[in-house]
Amino acid sequence: MPFTRISLLAGKSSHYISAVSDSLDRALVECFDVPENDRFAVFHAHQPGELVFDRTYRGGPRSDDYMIFHITTGKNRSAETKARFFRRLVDNLAEAPGVRPEDVMIVIANSTFEDWSFASGISAAAPARDGD
Repeated sequence: MPFTRISLLAGKSSHYISAVSDSLDRALVECFDVPENDRFAVFHAHQPGELVFDRTYRGGPRSDDYMIFHITTGKNRSAETKARFFRRLVDNLAEAPGVRPEDVMIVIANSTFEDWSFASGISAAAPARDGD
């Protein structure tokens, strides 16, 4: 169950945000074997000057459509799987909503089940209770 924080400049339409979310979800399902209904993402819309990024570092040139995906996942993936995911996500975003690949930065951070609580303050690593 990856959890993704997406940071971008404010002013994008709800249709644009939805297309970004859909593109991310398709890439996670296709490349990370994430279940269809396992969608957890938060969008952070920043005002000009609040999203600071180098326009050319290791890529670019980046435009004001730059966005960063910080994905926290509870399962390690191989380098090949991550590379396939990176490519799939930028391809999906290029298709809809039309984001240039140079404007997409992706960071994957791994954690363990002990680092998660899905609800009620119960560790995800705890034994399942009856009815769970």
